Amino acid sequence: MTTKGFANYSASMDADLKSLEEKLSQLISLCHSLRSENSALRQELAQAQSDSKKLRDNMALVSNRLEAVIDRLPEEPV
Repeated sequence: MTTKGFANYSASMDADLKSLEEKLSQLISLCHSLRSENSALRQELAQAQSDSKKLRDNMALVSNRLEAVIDRLPEEPV
């Protein structure tokens, strides 16, 4: 290989390595961003599940109270 041929190969390899480095940097940045988003979504999901449980519990309580009130109503004459 000549010195000139080696220089072209080296420049081409440097360009490829630079491109790979940029792509890896973008991938790492995207991974960090997705991890942050995933963490936030997990917190939102946990809060939504907690809220849903509270609402189900309240609905069950209200349903039981309503049934108790209905049971105390006098029956209609036939």
